[in-house]
This record gives sequence, structure tokens and C-alpha cells, in this order.
Amino acid sequence: MEIVKTAGLKKYYNTGNCEVHALDGVTMSVEEGEFLAIVGTSGSGKTTLLNMLGGLDTPTGGGVWIRENSLKDMSEEERTIFRRQNIGFVFQQYNLVPVLRVFENIVLPLRLDSAPIDEELFKQVVKVLELEDKFDRLPQMLSGGQQQRVAIARALLAKPAIMLCDEPTGNLDSSNSLEVVELIKSCARQFHQTVVLVTHQEEVAKKADRIIRMEDGKVKKNYLAKE
Repeated sequence: MEIVKTAGLKKYYNTGNCEVHALDGVTMSVEEGEFLAIVGTSGSGKTTLLNMLGGLDTPTGGGVWIRENSLKDMSEEERTIFRRQNIGFVFQQYNLVPVLRVFENIVLPLRLDSAPIDEELFKQVVKVLELEDKFDRLPQMLSGGQQQRVAIARALLAKPAIMLCDEPTGNLDSSNSLEVVELIKSCARQFHQTVVLVTHQEEVAKKADRIIRMEDGKVKKNYLAKE
């Protein structure tokens, strides 16, 4: 079942006398349970596309639909609430709250919505991510790889429609990079999660089910990762 789609998605910027086409008519879709990687050189539009899928930016033209909900037709407040309840983010910089301990960081999105914690899911997620003995630690007491595990747990616990990962291995060495992407893939399978991951690392992209290659704001190639 199609869970995310874009149609004629455009994002243009004016920089002085020049108009930059960061996205230039992108039409794509993501199936429920799919693990999709978006690759491309710097400036190809891959991060802009991810920001559009996450409702972090608004398009110049076209649109994004998640579970048939049009993001562009929402007010900023509606989009913020929808994003928190339907989209899980894993960023390169982890984006953990430094004054909150691991447990508090993991449950933060649910607490913001006064939503109940699925205790069984919580136990499964922290066990898979090996965080059971780190609940009382602050983020700065963890390694980069461990902080990224906390970010993954936070995203999964909210049961989002889609999990968006923006260069999640960018701050990690090669061995930790592959470990984290394998964890994302394993969690996606185990918890029936849909994942879209932006990366510049080919070895990371190959772990996905399908790869979209961006170039000059357009989808240049769309192919199965095993090809």
C-alpha cells in the first residue's frame, strides 16, 4: 500500500539574480514497509526532498501526501502536530535534548502529545537497540553510535507512518555507520516501519530495498538496491 507520495514537487529559491531549482518536478511514492535510500551529490536535491516529505519546508509547486493527507493544505500548527504524530526523524546531529536523560529523550514526543507509552513496544525497541542499561545517562555520556540509537528508539516508539533519516551515519566512522544502518534496517523489518534514508555513502544505500538517485533537483534513476 502506498503510504507516501509526491506529485510534481518543486522548490525554487531566488538568490540574487539567479533562481535555483532545488526540486524540479519530483513525482515518487513509497510503499508501506519499504526501506528507500535517496542518494546524490551535494546540491542534487536529496535533503530538500527529505525536508518536504517531513513537512519541514513548503513546496513552490506540487505536493506531498502522507496516508492521503496533503501537507500543503495544513496550517503551520496542523503540520507541526501531524509531523510529531506521523513522522519519525533521525538526524545526523542526533538532536537529543542535552538536559534530558536517555529515557526522557526516547519518550519525549509521546509526552508532548500526552500520549500513552506502548510498554511492550518500548521494551522490544530498547532491547534491540541495547539501551536497557543507559536510561539514566545524559546524551553527552554516550558515544555517537549510542546517541544515534537513542534517536532511532525515539522515532520508533511514536509508531510513525514513516521514518525519515537524514545522513544518520554522517558523524560516525565506517564500522559504526554500517552498524547503525543495519540497526535501522533490522528495526524497520521487526517493527514494520517504513524508512526513507538520505545518504552520500553508497555502501549505506545498498542496504535499502530501493534507491532513488537525485541529480539537479530531479529523479535521475530509480532502481532496486540489489541490481
